[in-house]
Amino acid sequence: MAQRSRFRPCIDLHEGKVKQIVGGTLDSASESLKTNFISERPAAWFAELYAADELRGGHVIQLGSGNREAAREALAAYPQGLQIGGGITAENATEWLEAGASHVIATSCLFNHEGHFLLPKLEELSSVVGRGRLVIDLSCRRRGDEWIVAMNRWQTLTDVRIDLGTLDTLSSYCDEFLIHAADVEGKCLGIDTELVQRLGTWAQRPITYAGGAASMDDLVTVDRISQGQVDLTIGSALDIFGGSGVRYRELVTWNQQAL
Repeated sequence: MAQRSRFRPCIDLHEGKVKQIVGGTLDSASESLKTNFISERPAAWFAELYAADELRGGHVIQLGSGNREAAREALAAYPQGLQIGGGITAENATEWLEAGASHVIATSCLFNHEGHFLLPKLEELSSVVGRGRLVIDLSCRRRGDEWIVAMNRWQTLTDVRIDLGTLDTLSSYCDEFLIHAADVEGKCLGIDTELVQRLGTWAQRPITYAGGAASMDDLVTVDRISQGQVDLTIGSALDIFGGSGVRYRELVTWNQQAL
């Protein structure tokens, strides 16, 4: 049976609450933040839901401070079923794995304040947690015909471009990649098909793409243009996050059929 793209669930945390945010607005100025959804349910409720439906490989992302308790509760509700990102460093990574995360997700700690990539930092983190428990977040913003990795809640462009050479080099240190297309994140206007297609030509490690998904058709498209090599996260369009474009139960069924 040919490989098939899977739905990967998410829990995005902001100020301790589960939210869906327009990615490009996520900076330190609260008045510019655009939020699509704020859940009345705690993060652990979503983790328990994913556990009940055996949806593995999802991610909990801490967007800024004030999310530690909610993140730990989500991991405790689904031990080894979720990855954790947001503020991960070599110093605290082991703590998050001990709290129940299957993997830690790293971005900003791999760069200096100016956005210059620091290979020794990656080597250290990979050594501390082991390659098999590290996900590298290459969330990005498009500039012309290129995709530039962005850090600091997607506001600072780095000196790393997403291309096959970058993926080849970094794959020696990690188990998976997570790639948010920040320019379309939370807008429900469709995925960045060119980026997904490019990612699909590289199949050395699992890749999860997030950003812009608005319907089941987007998952079908990701599966087709990546030849099943890229998984998809759906956030704001999903009914459990207040959306109307995609039903959660449809995605559970899709994953079951992919087994």
